This record gives sequence, C-alpha cells and structure tokens, in this order.
Amino acid sequence: MNDTTKAVLEGGPRDLPERIVALAAPEVDLKIELRNGYEHFRRTARHADTAEGTLPVYEWWERTEMPG
Repeated sequence: MNDTTKAVLEGGPRDLPERIVALAAPEVDLKIELRNGYEHFRRTARHADTAEGTLPVYEWWERTEMPG
C-alpha cells in the first residue's frame, strides 16, 4: 500500500511528538514547530515500510528559531 498523504521523519530531535506525519503536499519540505523553533525536513528518494503502509522518508536538515 502506498500512502502519499503521510511521511516518516528521520533525524532531528529525539523528542519529536510523532515520526509519522501528515503531508500537505508530497513535494514540499516539512516544517515542524517544536520548542520555540522549527525543525525542517526534506524528502528523500527512500521509502519505509510502516504499520501505515509504505511511506516516503523525510530527513531532518536544519532547525530555525522563532523570533523573539
């Protein structure tokens, strides 16, 4: 089963609340709000078999802080 409305997150902070997340659009980088900042993930060419089907893998690549 291929589900392109969700993705698997790899890398980044260990305390991310979820590792399988919904996607707004499969081609777009993901930005997850966490601890007064954003964790950024980019799509890879890989897929992972999960309990929710075969999902695209997004890999962490940077963190940005919220202003203030």
